[in-house]
Amino acid sequence: MGRNDEQVKIRGFRIEPGEIAARLLEHPAVGDAVVVAREDGRGEQRLVAYVVAPEAEESDLAGGLRAHLSARLPDYMVPSAFVRLARLPLTVNGKVDRNALAAPDDEAYAHRAYAPPQGEIETALATIWAELLGVERIGRHDNFFELGGHSLLAVQLMSRLWQAQGVELPLMTVFAKPILAALAHEISITLLEQAFERDELQKLLSLGA
Repeated sequence: MGRNDEQVKIRGFRIEPGEIAARLLEHPAVGDAVVVAREDGRGEQRLVAYVVAPEAEESDLAGGLRAHLSARLPDYMVPSAFVRLARLPLTVNGKVDRNALAAPDDEAYAHRAYAPPQGEIETALATIWAELLGVERIGRHDNFFELGGHSLLAVQLMSRLWQAQGVELPLMTVFAKPILAALAHEISITLLEQAFERDELQKLLSLGA
């Protein structure tokens, strides 16, 4: 059974990790589970699920478990990463040894079938995603939110895009185009539109000179 007895606060929401673990145990591939809040490399608290599941059950365990929880829980209760374990580490008292739970590696995230980013904009966008999400490898078919993105990170993403590319997009663009390749295409179109508008403005200014 899932073992969680502490309430945590993530992005302003109070969360019972035990409730998430209970929903994980409803998945046929999961034999045991614990959900904890971990601080990522940027100092933010993120939910990470540790599950006992056979290696043969699912090659994309993270994606399957994320979909399973997304159908049962609000987005803010869905962990960013899912770490597969042979067994949960226990203390001598039979409680989960949280200090023995390793940080999630790249396989713990819900990646799509990997294809490397193509072109300058996709590559630059993948670099920004990797830094914001704490994920080492980003593919062009990956989904920002499936990798642990949320509305606050989306705001930071828009800010980073402005700094790196000089492009200003509505926040809803990330929600409408969460796939890296699709968002990069939207950025390309916006950059072309901005360049065209600058050229037209220059022409008007030159005519008035």
